Amino acid sequence: MAMGLSRRGLLGGITAGLAGGGLAAGGYAVGRSPADPAGSAGSVAGSAAGSVAALYPFRGVHQAGITTPAQDRLHFAAFDVITEDRAALVDLLRRWTEAAERMTQGLDAGPIGAVGGATNLPPDDTGEAIGLPPGGLTVTIGFGPGLFRDAEGRDRFGLADRRPEVLRELPHFPGDTLDPARSGGDLCVQACAQDPQVAVHAIRNLARIGFGTVAVRWSQLGFGRTSTTSTAQETPRNLFGFKDGTANVKAEETAALDEHVWVGAGESPGDWLAGGSYLVARRINMTIEVWDRQPLGDQEDFIGRTKGTGAPLSGGEEHTAPDLDMPGSNGTTVIAQDAHVRVVHPDLHGGARMLRRGYNFVDGTDALGGLDAGLFFLAYVRDPDTHFIPIQSAMARHDALMEYLKVTGSALFAVPPGTREDGFVGQSLFA
Repeated sequence: MAMGLSRRGLLGGITAGLAGGGLAAGGYAVGRSPADPAGSAGSVAGSAAGSVAALYPFRGVHQAGITTPAQDRLHFAAFDVITEDRAALVDLLRRWTEAAERMTQGLDAGPIGAVGGATNLPPDDTGEAIGLPPGGLTVTIGFGPGLFRDAEGRDRFGLADRRPEVLRELPHFPGDTLDPARSGGDLCVQACAQDPQVAVHAIRNLARIGFGTVAVRWSQLGFGRTSTTSTAQETPRNLFGFKDGTANVKAEETAALDEHVWVGAGESPGDWLAGGSYLVARRINMTIEVWDRQPLGDQEDFIGRTKGTGAPLSGGEEHTAPDLDMPGSNGTTVIAQDAHVRVVHPDLHGGARMLRRGYNFVDGTDALGGLDAGLFFLAYVRDPDTHFIPIQSAMARHDALMEYLKVTGSALFAVPPGTREDGFVGQSLFA
């Protein structure tokens, strides 16, 4: 497809034009081409400026934004579909695909752009990203169970017989204090970028495009990724100050991705989800002020790792496998029976692992003056029945950390495979 002009190219064109004493229409063409290999993610990796300028292909075997090296910023939105017209839904997915592809390449959401159209019509881009580089933006789209049957059991779009059995509302786990206004959704869009304004721009424009077909149900901003999806990334820290995601599935582990992340052939009705995944979203509030009053030793016992290096309390370095049987004092083990690292360890769950892309969040303060903050947990799994629900159930019942956590939002989505040239996200579902 014709990709048009980049946002940075537009700004550069304006600047050059003004310096030359005039602004010719053709002046915009001096910007970086989206196909310029100098702008590719691989060619610029490793520098802060490069990470902001990085761009990732939108189309491929799998959707971008899953194994893509986790960016630093997130805007996640869940939508209700407010039309009963299947053709309108398909048209929306086509328009979202086109707009998302453009924005991930650093272009305006529409071919006319923020300032290129008639002055008596709304522009097809909102304009707040003018002058910003692609920011490593990825846009990942998922389908909730309500897209297949609504709360009354109606087959709204002729998709009911294509709903995978495991795509249903997650059970209510012990300790859940769910806010319906922060849970569920028929569609979801995960926008990740190095620049928060680029991520917000993407969600804002997709919501604008969807006016009359979808309505935002809830959304979440995130900062400071709490997982690493590549061996080249350093393990980040969550708001408790501990390294998070040490044992995460990495993009380089192709066999592990096939085993734990990608849905295989024959695992969804009609195979429309083969090459896709399931996305679990959980908004987990942390009682920050209570945690901050706990002694360091207790904090480390709750986690089962040291706060400094992230090494397991049984010894070694961050990536050393924890020795869950190492004897401690008074007939106990060094890593406590209710330590987080033990309760969620794959050895206790049939070897199940997840690919997590979580983010920290701070949404101001609560009614008591404490931080409304925590972890926006995002995890991609091959099967939520085996790779998430048992682990979350064990954590809710036995994990010492739960005293400092409260889950306030929850949702499950099926994330279709990547999109071929001239196709659209989810095309295999509607075929």
